[in-house]
Amino acid sequence: MAETAWHQETVTVDGTDLAVIKGGSGRPLLVLHEEMGHPGWLKWHTELAREHSLLIPLHPGFGITPRADWIWNIRDLAGFYGRFVREQKLAPVDVIGFSLGGWIAAEMAANNQDQFRRMILVGAAGLRPPKGEILDIFQLMAPAELAASVLDPENTPEFDQLYGGVGPAAFELWEDARAETARLAWSPYLHNPSLPHLLGVIDKLPTLLIWGREDAVVPVSAGEAYNKAIAGSRLVVLDHCGHRPEIEQNAAFVREVKGFLS
Repeated sequence: MAETAWHQETVTVDGTDLAVIKGGSGRPLLVLHEEMGHPGWLKWHTELAREHSLLIPLHPGFGITPRADWIWNIRDLAGFYGRFVREQKLAPVDVIGFSLGGWIAAEMAANNQDQFRRMILVGAAGLRPPKGEILDIFQLMAPAELAASVLDPENTPEFDQLYGGVGPAAFELWEDARAETARLAWSPYLHNPSLPHLLGVIDKLPTLLIWGREDAVVPVSAGEAYNKAIAGSRLVVLDHCGHRPEIEQNAAFVREVKGFLS
């Protein structure tokens, strides 16, 4: 499959024109992007698109899809995507969520685990880490936040390709995304104190948790907290890896995800 074999469509959800990137073929895989926005179509997308139809909605208010004013927090956004899954007749769908997107997926599962077949959370925000703190991204300029998301930017393949590179277009989308993240998740900062308890209802959803051992954005202890909160979940921690295992440890990441989804 060519790396460019994807396209963007628009679907209406509760009056909001939601932009959705689609590519690949096979069982649908819902991909929920992180707080800086969709990073672009990367090698891991191409690998998974060989066996899955990737659906990547661009979150409302994050630069492409217009803001939905009724969405005030991540749980609201999870409800929005629950409606998207139902109206698109996707349930039960496989889902993979990255950072903020992982938090959205977790809230969706806590509300209705039956909408998912399998769930993968990658460096997910949403739970307060028992050890360490979630990085205060709003104390950093967007390029510094991006650099902090990987352990070794200079030696990370595809790092320079994220978001199409650092340029005016990327900066504009970053600022939209960061502003909306602040609006939805400023207080409490990038977590929901109720979520550990809400996740206790999940009793039959196969869940894979993937973390980088050196994650400087969401510490690995948050992955351990998710592992404790979600019955039957499995935590995979990748060494020499920060907040983006999908590019920092691409081969191991793709192997884990493919094996779990199969």
